[in-house]
Amino acid sequence: MTDYERSRTVPALPEPVFDEAAGPGRLDAWMPRDLHVRAEDPPAAAARGDRGGTDGPALLPMEWGTRDDGRHPGWLRVAGLDGGTSRVTVHLSCPDGDSAPPPEAVEQQLDESLARLEEQVRLRVDSGG
Repeated sequence: MTDYERSRTVPALPEPVFDEAAGPGRLDAWMPRDLHVRAEDPPAAAARGDRGGTDGPALLPMEWGTRDDGRHPGWLRVAGLDGGTSRVTVHLSCPDGDSAPPPEAVEQQLDESLARLEEQVRLRVDSGG
């Protein structure tokens, strides 16, 4: 199993960042584009990667991984910083082997996910939500 971790500073307090990240109906707005999550009976959800397989139950928030076999575990943490900013860190574990994406692709997807999350938070804060 290979672990990946990326962080980003977001210009918002931790509460709206976490609320935006953890909202079951909001996950697809920021998570990697080839990972699809849908809410089930909270805190349950289902997750599926484009590279394979059927939906598997996952846990929310903000640790995830398929319940049955523990594939694709990960977590997201939000820490408050000085000046009303937050540090968002996302961690993902990917299985090693033939179906594993290249490390550069995983890191790029995580960076893009954090950028989308930052934009979602900005829109939410700007609209007063």
